[in-house]
Amino acid sequence: ISGYFQFVMFSHRWGEGEPLLRDVEGRSIYSMSTEGGFGKLRAFCRHACEQGHLWAWSDTCCIDKDSSAELQEAIGSMFAWYRRSALTIVYLSDIPNTCSFRTSEWFRRGWTLQELLAPQTILFYTQNWSLYKNHIGSNHQANVNVIEELKRATGIERRFLTKFSPGMDDAHSRLQWASFRCTTRPEDIAYSLFGIFGLHLPVLYGESAENALGHLLAKIISRSRDISVLDW
Repeated sequence: ISGYFQFVMFSHRWGEGEPLLRDVEGRSIYSMSTEGGFGKLRAFCRHACEQGHLWAWSDTCCIDKDSSAELQEAIGSMFAWYRRSALTIVYLSDIPNTCSFRTSEWFRRGWTLQELLAPQTILFYTQNWSLYKNHIGSNHQANVNVIEELKRATGIERRFLTKFSPGMDDAHSRLQWASFRCTTRPEDIAYSLFGIFGLHLPVLYGESAENALGHLLAKIISRSRDISVLDW
């Protein structure tokens, strides 16, 4: 049973016209448009199926964003969902197949940090849905060349890229990884780090980024006893 219900997670940079829950509910994905976000979703589902999986999850349409309770639960559970996935597919819409992925906007977004570190199996796809630099294999985490490029792109040590555990170890470095990333909603710069530190805190959209970060830093200091995190 557990094998049958293995699922694939999607990581990507949001664009225009992303399908939401109401757009796909009760419909076949393959009967929808092939343009924009719908086309991207179709391609993701197709590649998940080609990898031998029947279930796929995308943050655009698998969360009811009209429900504050569901949104709160999703944010608190996101790291665990990516960690438990059989595979995470990363789509780099701004990277041609022959280019290095280090210039991708994906590496500058707040939420994609945990989407990089949580999965145990991950594959990167480029603009035309080819495997990154045609690297063959079932897991790019096991590819030395890809890991070295990830290290240069993110500033994250190899040991964290290949085997990451949420928690307070080296809390200062964990905050630095996020320091050059940004989010569409200011508060999300704090919320997107909950999973990295293994924390569950209230999600209060409408509060300032300063307040959200203040709550996060206070909790990190109380758990880690490391005040150096204030200088990140």
